[in-house]
Amino acid sequence: MATGRTERPTQRGRGIPEATVARLPLYLRALSALSERGVPTVSSEELAAAAGVNSAKLRKDLSYLGSYGTRGVGYDVEYLVYQISRELGLTQDWPVAIIGIGNLGHALANYGGFASRGFRVAALLDADRAVTGQRIAGMAVRHMDDLEQIVREDHVSIGVITTPAPAAQEVADRLVAAGITSILNFAPTVLSVPEGVDVRKVDLSIELQILAFHEQRKSGLDPVAGPVPARPSKPGERGDLPEVMPA
Repeated sequence: MATGRTERPTQRGRGIPEATVARLPLYLRALSALSERGVPTVSSEELAAAAGVNSAKLRKDLSYLGSYGTRGVGYDVEYLVYQISRELGLTQDWPVAIIGIGNLGHALANYGGFASRGFRVAALLDADRAVTGQRIAGMAVRHMDDLEQIVREDHVSIGVITTPAPAAQEVADRLVAAGITSILNFAPTVLSVPEGVDVRKVDLSIELQILAFHEQRKSGLDPVAGPVPARPSKPGERGDLPEVMPA
């Protein structure tokens, strides 16, 4: 069993704040869309609007990459794509193993966007022998018994956990023991991993709950109150309201 810390962000070696790192993929997505349209340059205001941040924050973020744009011209789109891709490590090939080939794992295996973003699905694994041997996106699902061998032989860099919650910690432990230091966790549970292992958690139910909160606020309505749970009575205390005695 892995022990140590619970999921948390690591410190960036080059002094780039973690919040900035989290926004870089947003900028890259917006820039890639501009590049596909043949747009050569973009102002900070235009890029910030496309990424959903304010322009001052964007300029500060990009300054950590040494990119300041040109006054009156803006940022060179292709060069900024390269800068951000390099900073995020997307100019390299990152082999990925997906563990847990249920509905979500199956969908991720068929997702065509990994390769264009520097990620190569190297292996699909599942503990159910009825699933192993099936071919998904041209790749045969292998059994979990082969995990350590696959990590070693395919030089897997990132483990993606899409198992049910009860199995996720054991999978994480085996990934860490096999040498994996980066995990993307879709299981609805918090993983405990040693220092030096990065875990990113994706929880769709939490994201939906946050959206529900904002949707409720936008409606201008107060939260709808449900039944209030009864408070257990303390010893010697009656659970009903005190009677009003006549004067």
